[in-house]
Amino acid sequence: MADDYELIDSGDGRKFERFGRQTLVRPCSQALWQPRDAASWSRATATFDREDGNRWHGRGSLPKEWTIETAGIRFKLSGTDFGHLGIFPEQRAQWKWIRETVAARMSADGGRRPQVLNLFAYSGGSTLAAALGGAEACHLDASRGMVQWARDNAALNGLQDHPIRWITDDVHKFLRREIRRERRYDAVIFDPPTFGRGANGEMYKIERDLKETIDLVRGVLSERPLFVLFSSHTPGLSCIVAENIMSQAFPKARRVESGEMLLEAASAGAGGAAPRHCPSGVYCRAVF
Repeated sequence: MADDYELIDSGDGRKFERFGRQTLVRPCSQALWQPRDAASWSRATATFDREDGNRWHGRGSLPKEWTIETAGIRFKLSGTDFGHLGIFPEQRAQWKWIRETVAARMSADGGRRPQVLNLFAYSGGSTLAAALGGAEACHLDASRGMVQWARDNAALNGLQDHPIRWITDDVHKFLRREIRRERRYDAVIFDPPTFGRGANGEMYKIERDLKETIDLVRGVLSERPLFVLFSSHTPGLSCIVAENIMSQAFPKARRVESGEMLLEAASAGAGGAAPRHCPSGVYCRAVF
């Protein structure tokens, strides 16, 4: 399977990555070790830092947009003013798991499409993974621009006619409506921000609002749920915290499993040293 993403090196609070033909250096707060080959970083296509505000260096060397494929999904990328590109490659293992888990349920159910809801859905990696597994999906994000970006990604993957609902809304408002409408989902995926704003300026703070999010998610689960997948990039939110929250919220789950989301370095260092993976958040899955 083609994969256009590579973590080339990391250290000194930064990461050196390849996205197709473009190589980028960007911040990575947990990379507290020394780079393997810092001298090679000067050959990066562009760099981004937050030392004096958000700044790109060499941004003009990047194409306005380009396309890569990773974890069997095609993505449109573009350098944003905040240093993001339209993809979080640390989610690749989750995308593979979503696709395989959905496909297995669909096969077991004689071809019936599982209903999957993706909240805080960004550019659609989890939505597309579910759809490629055969699910009927609902994709929700507060940013109209990101929803359009996700739709563009769907088209890149030949899913423009697949049953996907594209919603721009505040997550809590949407979930309350779905509960009133008695619309239910077999799987729910959510990656809430540490701090964010809804479609109409509603403020979201994870330490204040996560409990309500999970309560509402519980309210839209079908009678025969498949999984609930929670992930977070919030500093200090550990695997144990995530497991405690999810175990309490979903006591009927067959298992609750968690782990670190990683940017995995593909190659070894000098002398065959083990590659240094970069931790980039946590995930927790309640599997029914």
